[in-house]
Amino acid sequence: MITMQFVLPSKYQNAEDAPKPADEQVVIKEEGEKKYGVVRFSGVATDKLVEEKVRKLKESLEKDGHKEVGDFLLARYNPPWTLPPLRTNEVMIPIE
Repeated sequence: MITMQFVLPSKYQNAEDAPKPADEQVVIKEEGEKKYGVVRFSGVATDKLVEEKVRKLKESLEKDGHKEVGDFLLARYNPPWTLPPLRTNEVMIPIE
C-alpha cells in the first residue's frame, strides 16, 4: 500500500467538502493540526541522505528541548522528471 498526503486549498474547510476521488481505493481523511520540526534539502532523496537528515534533525530538536511524538515524514514536492538540483524535499518530525 502506498500512502500520500496532500494539502488542499483553503476553500475546502473539511474532508467532506473535498472533490470525491475517481478511484474508490483513495481515501480522504483529515489529519488536524500538528507541529513539526522540519529540514529542507534539494537533490534526490536517497535512503542514505534521508537517514542523515533525520539524524541531524533529531539531534537539533533534542538540543533545542523539543520532544518527538512520532515517526518522521518525507515530503517530496516535485515530479520525478525534475532535474535533481531543482528538487525540493523536507524531512518532518512531529513534536510537542
